[in-house]
Amino acid sequence: MTSPLVRRLLPLLALAGACGKQAMTTATVAAPAPAGAPAVVMISLDAFRWDYLNRSTAVNLRRLAARGVHAERMVPSYPSLTFPNHYALVTGQYPEHNGIVANTMTDPQLGGFKMADSLAVHTEAWWTGEPVWVTAERQGRHAGAFFWPGSEVPHGGVWASRWMHFDDKFPNAQRIDSVLAWLTLPGGKGLSFVALYYSDVDHAGHDFGPASPQVDSAIARVDSMIGRLVDGIAARGLTDRVNVVVVSDHGMTDVAPDHIIYLSDYFSPDDADVVDASELGQIRPRPGKLEQVYAKLHGAHPHLSVYRKEEMPARFHYDDNARITPLLLVSDLGWVMTTRARTSNWKPKPGAHGFDNQALDMGASFIAAGPAFRAGYTAKPFQNIHVYDLICHILGIKPSRNDGSLDSTRAMLRP
Repeated sequence: MTSPLVRRLLPLLALAGACGKQAMTTATVAAPAPAGAPAVVMISLDAFRWDYLNRSTAVNLRRLAARGVHAERMVPSYPSLTFPNHYALVTGQYPEHNGIVANTMTDPQLGGFKMADSLAVHTEAWWTGEPVWVTAERQGRHAGAFFWPGSEVPHGGVWASRWMHFDDKFPNAQRIDSVLAWLTLPGGKGLSFVALYYSDVDHAGHDFGPASPQVDSAIARVDSMIGRLVDGIAARGLTDRVNVVVVSDHGMTDVAPDHIIYLSDYFSPDDADVVDASELGQIRPRPGKLEQVYAKLHGAHPHLSVYRKEEMPARFHYDDNARITPLLLVSDLGWVMTTRARTSNWKPKPGAHGFDNQALDMGASFIAAGPAFRAGYTAKPFQNIHVYDLICHILGIKPSRNDGSLDSTRAMLRP
């Protein structure tokens, strides 16, 4: 239990800790934003599925949607995993272009990458593309990122003005209070853009399944933080300037205990390396073994599709990167992959994601309100790569090269 004194000090510690991490801007192509210019706070609620907005505990989120906009659902990029989609949201690039092609991956020069590998996460070369906080900093804006994937490295020598090393135990309320402090820094240093991350709903969905009461409790916790942010913005007289954008990276689906595909039943580890096996299987065959391994896997299991890299369906946008393995396995919704060697009396968790990004259960959320957005508008489904251009438009900055377009989100904006 955090003591009352520590709880009062945490926002100041967050602010002070970030103050030493100043943006090292190598190029500025526009003047700083004038006083009162639009700002955006983008909050990610990890694994907040599109239909969770209708759950009883999403009270503040429904209020936000009622006075602003929301999408029927937002389509994640493939694979529907955490790191690839958080980085797609802030770069406007598909994972095949932004470099983060999976939560676990390999690179011919860099070696291996895992989310829990601090050295890899802090190596800039993994993170290609330009995140929106860097776009903003390059054009004279102050920007921040609170626990967002990719924010703990510079990009071409540029950092966000404020950022934090990831600590999932950092109290939820203090994250909001820190962001409010960042928005109102004195001396013209207030941030124009902040990205903030919460993992509560994802953890509950994995551990207990998407329909569980534990997910409702997690929704209630993060929903109260949305209320805290909106109230804090109003108390500081910023409602007419700050736009609140709530997103998620993907959805969640149920997984039955026996819905397991054991890849090692079909090919020998002497023939190929299994880079990762979960909902997406990444297979790197030994030299000269690709066709042999493909033949053993093709048609081997009724709930498994096998593709050579160049044969991946075009809608996945998942073949244009050396980090994508030569063989790719896509399991049906609710089926997970592993190998016998990786597991001992193992059962999958009740909830999972990473499946076909077009599957309804993988659908993500988009909810926004503020001076830039229409009121009471429901948007048709759109892909998450379009969020980057939308934020750049609101901030009045020129987007970097990306795969998205403002045309897909323009209807949500006030004329």
